Amino acid sequence: MHCFRAFFLVAILFLTCAPLSSFAQTDLAGTIDRFGSSRGFGQTETLVNELAATGDDAAVPALKALAAGDLYTRKSDGKVFITRKGSSSRDLLLIDPVTGEEAGELSKRDLDKVKVNNNLRSTIDAALAGMTLMSPNRGTRLSAAQSLLKAPSEDNLILIEQALEKEEDGEIAAVLAQARAVSVLNSDRSPEEKAEAISDIADIGGREAISILLSARSSVGPDLQDEIDAAQAKIEKRLAFWDVAQNVWYGLSLGSVLLLAAIGLAITFGVMGVINMAHGEMVMIGAYCTFMVQQIIRTAYPHLFDWSLAIALPVAFIVTAAVGLVIERGVIRFLYGRPLETLLATWGVSLILQQAVRTIFGPTNREVGNPSWMSGSFDLGGLMITWSRLWIVLFSLAVFAALLLLMKRSAFGLQMRAVTQNRRMAASMGIRTPWVDAFTFALGSGVAGLAGVALSQIDNVSPNLGQSYIIDSFMVVVFGGVGNLWGTFVGAFSLGILNKFLEPYAGAVLGKILVLVFIILFIQKRPRGLFALKGRAVEA
Repeated sequence: MHCFRAFFLVAILFLTCAPLSSFAQTDLAGTIDRFGSSRGFGQTETLVNELAATGDDAAVPALKALAAGDLYTRKSDGKVFITRKGSSSRDLLLIDPVTGEEAGELSKRDLDKVKVNNNLRSTIDAALAGMTLMSPNRGTRLSAAQSLLKAPSEDNLILIEQALEKEEDGEIAAVLAQARAVSVLNSDRSPEEKAEAISDIADIGGREAISILLSARSSVGPDLQDEIDAAQAKIEKRLAFWDVAQNVWYGLSLGSVLLLAAIGLAITFGVMGVINMAHGEMVMIGAYCTFMVQQIIRTAYPHLFDWSLAIALPVAFIVTAAVGLVIERGVIRFLYGRPLETLLATWGVSLILQQAVRTIFGPTNREVGNPSWMSGSFDLGGLMITWSRLWIVLFSLAVFAALLLLMKRSAFGLQMRAVTQNRRMAASMGIRTPWVDAFTFALGSGVAGLAGVALSQIDNVSPNLGQSYIIDSFMVVVFGGVGNLWGTFVGAFSLGILNKFLEPYAGAVLGKILVLVFIILFIQKRPRGLFALKGRAVEA
């Protein structure tokens, strides 16, 4: 008897649920079929919102196909299908939008395409986002919330509020709160709620928030116009602050590049008094060392690519230091005390090195890849910071600190400072000044090679790479004070920030000219730069 009752209950449930499921599928298919008879994009948008309101995952393929332009109506009976490429270019494979079953092929002449435009695609994206807000996958929910923020709609308000109540992830909840505020502003909610939404949008900030407020100005009452004006003024003030901060960051980024390029020149110029026109080519050789290291790693050890820059650093330093040592021993040591001839000789060496690189590697740019940890960017408040620039800033500071430690805490640094301040006295105390000169030139060249490794990540690696930085390097050295590391540090970052603040108003070329004029006027007042070296020979 009990078994009979259990069987009877199961039978009733089966007979009840089966028609309900069948009815749900039939009702969904009927709504999708209405796309074929819709007149204009407005009716199509209404149908999209109806499908989204069902919350049925079975509607997702049809909506995606509609956005992609793959939804067609069969002319003979008005039934709507998802289509794929058929066996011939004139035929399309028909797929049932609800069940996903194939329904044969049909010629394109027997089908009508359900048309969409960009506004409708935005509505579809928002509808799909609303249907995925409850997904267990965090990335899916975040993407859905961001889509709703970009395409606000009153139809999604209830869904957003329900998702917001259940969301436990702080980042997703913040995006949902912003999407709710934008959607409220475009709805028929009370003025109090709209005023609160305006305040929330002002907290979002950014130029997109200003666009949202401006587009909503016509849809809100006159009593909220002042609220919108105040919110817009608040956002613009914040944007002005972050624009200044962004220019400072760009200036620091440029300054770090100038510091790397100029610090080696400051050492050789200060100790030896040599105007080395081939310094830019040391930077170029360092960049090509990075290229060669990456080529070897790509072909033989691809799993080590993320370590390519770490491997390239000592290689570039050793190679460029060796080249610098050969130049000093072979050319420069015969020209001490003759600055004009030294300048012409090193200029000739720079031309030889450029031509040698063109002969070996060709005149075109060479590709140097970014390791994964130097790719991409992130936002910090209103700043957009790229990882490559951030690592270069940190690297330049590390190189500066290492050189400072070498100069202040090592025997070689002590000898360098002694030769810089009074060469004759240093020689009389037993310091072999020729070898100090040679190793100082090698050190400066090696540091330039390190600069080349860093610059390979943000600039084109070509035979002309060094020429882009040689003039700026000399300006930094002269402005900061010849041979003074702290002067080079302050000069590099000062000129970098000044350049970036002048560029928006004067342009890149005129900005550099203005910086050059400023340095000339500054040198008239302080011929030894910001930080002049002290010593009997220097002051003589």
